[in-house]
Amino acid sequence: MAYEGMIAETVSFRGHCGERGEAYCARPLGPGPFPGIVVVHHAPGWDEWNKEVTRKFAYHGFVAICPNLYFRDGSGSAEDVAARVRASGGVPDAQAIGDMQGAVDWLRVLPVLNGKVGIIGFCSGGRHAFLAACRVTGLDAAVDCWGGQVIVDDPVLLTPRRPTAPIDFAPELGCPLLGIFGNDDKAPTPEQVDRTEAVLKANGKACEFHRYDGAGHGFFATDRPSYRVEQAVDGWRKVFAFCRRHLVDAAG
Repeated sequence: MAYEGMIAETVSFRGHCGERGEAYCARPLGPGPFPGIVVVHHAPGWDEWNKEVTRKFAYHGFVAICPNLYFRDGSGSAEDVAARVRASGGVPDAQAIGDMQGAVDWLRVLPVLNGKVGIIGFCSGGRHAFLAACRVTGLDAAVDCWGGQVIVDDPVLLTPRRPTAPIDFAPELGCPLLGIFGNDDKAPTPEQVDRTEAVLKANGKACEFHRYDGAGHGFFATDRPSYRVEQAVDGWRKVFAFCRRHLVDAAG
């Protein structure tokens, strides 16, 4: 059901090590109960497009929260803050996991929640969503949209901030995972996507991967040249079908 009325606002949440950060939240008006979803922003930062995605989920009947994983890196435009994060080597994985756990916990105490919480991430957020599905408690479904470096072929890419390839946590995956990828992407490449799927299936994990010809990295992003309308429309249909199956229908 689509909800015409919603409330959207910036809220405070408790992230890694109990630190207070900001997040953007949107939810339908009404008593609920509603499923919850954590929206993990992409590498370009906590920007307008990710907030649009958060409201999109609210329109479709979800309580959505998009935590700012860069809140510790100062103020300024999303682009400026993201540049500082890139220069420092990116968000440490342990910190991102702590912040995503905090966002899940924020949703789980809401009286309007139906008891189910999922997570979706894009670009670096897709990688973070994969990590969350393996390392965060309280998740019922996860969606990885073109997350790069889930498989790490070059050891140089493993750093003190990112010491372990997410694929190494595959045996710990605790919820069904949907993957959305473009076959023209370079990070992850189609071959890396195939290998990720194979590892998950070898570990007996529930996963559903979809690949799109004519699409590269970030093909959902309407504010970027990478946007591909036909592939994005179909991809969103698959995202919402997956989320409804695991976060609405499964709630009884």
